Amino acid sequence: MKSPHDPRHIKRKKLLEELFSLEFHKQRVSPETEKIILNTKVIDEKITKAAPEFPVEKINKVDLAILRLAMYELFISKESPAKVIIDEAIELAKEYGGDTSPAFINGALGHITTNDK
Repeated sequence: MKSPHDPRHIKRKKLLEELFSLEFHKQRVSPETEKIILNTKVIDEKITKAAPEFPVEKINKVDLAILRLAMYELFISKESPAKVIIDEAIELAKEYGGDTSPAFINGALGHITTNDK
């Protein structure tokens, strides 16, 4: 992450917040979040491969939202390099997640990008 004021970082934060809040209540979302939601089944399958010891339904909701956003960007939208997406996901985990979130996100994304190309 270059700057917390980077428009791409701000956009990712908004997407993360929408994905997270959807876990608790229905609401209107941005078109980009809608695309992520429409691909949730494929994304969750990738998350299961990336972290098989953690069932999707048991993953912390913030971490799950970060992983869904990152997996969408890595495998579906493919608009940024993998390194950038992973770095951003780790930064979001530091900002929004718990103490173990950055390591968990890094491990899951590192595993899936090296084993699922």
